Amino acid sequence: MATTSNTTRTDVYTRVSSKIIDNLGRGVKPWHRPWEAEHAAGRIARPLRHNGTPYKGINILMLWASAESQGFANPFWLTFQQAKELGGFVKKGEHGSPVVYANTFKKKETNDAGEETEQEIPFLKEYTVFNAAQVEGLPAYFYELAKAIETKPLVRIEQAEAFFANTNADVRYGGNRAYYAIDADYVRMPPFETFKDAESHAATLGHELTHWTRHPSRLNRDLGRKKWGDEGYAMEELVAELASAFLCADLSITPEVREDHASYIHEWLKVLKDDKRAIFSAASLASQAVDFLHGLQPQPSE
Repeated sequence: MATTSNTTRTDVYTRVSSKIIDNLGRGVKPWHRPWEAEHAAGRIARPLRHNGTPYKGINILMLWASAESQGFANPFWLTFQQAKELGGFVKKGEHGSPVVYANTFKKKETNDAGEETEQEIPFLKEYTVFNAAQVEGLPAYFYELAKAIETKPLVRIEQAEAFFANTNADVRYGGNRAYYAIDADYVRMPPFETFKDAESHAATLGHELTHWTRHPSRLNRDLGRKKWGDEGYAMEELVAELASAFLCADLSITPEVREDHASYIHEWLKVLKDDKRAIFSAASLASQAVDFLHGLQPQPSE
């Protein structure tokens, strides 16, 4: 069992990483593709499971890529069996998209002292889902939400500003750089008026607030960053880049690609080529940061 699981896991890591490396090598950041003008899906949203739960981690990137390449506007994704149980059926000739499920299995071993030990071995399982646009006969709300996403206002900046304010982070405006100072624990942002548009401001603030979550008093995320430009630095920037994209999707923001991040592509390529699991780790850490920021929001009263 361990051999099969490890082989499958390696194949998934290699396949997904190679696809993203190929895109980056062509100067294309896959997590920004959904916002390009030719994207048929219009407004971007987080991919949703059949029950409305948003996907996390690497599955967001995988399904965004599938939606972009096939022009899907619908955010819902279902397995063949889930579609069937809901009264729907996959259209003839449709091909599914891969997603992964992470879990562990227990393995018992006997050590040199003759003692039996048990350890948990992580593994990835790949399975196939279909976009709701590939399925007929589902309940109406599966199709109505897609229409709402296409027709809703371009951006809800007020909601984004409220979201960021609810974090109670120390955000200071001034200067011409955006950064997070971990020692003094504050975010520095250029004046709002200097940004190209409100969407760019919100995306940049989401990026810097992701760095803010790495503080020891919060998520205590340490990726071995020692100096500007090293692999730990590049990995942290990749986490913040992905988290900003995830947040923009959650807040219905359509940002422009930040030109200053283009300089990171070379560093990201090196990290991803050296470690096939890096994009999985970065996407997982990005989801954790986004979940943390969501957790700081006021909870609805029951």
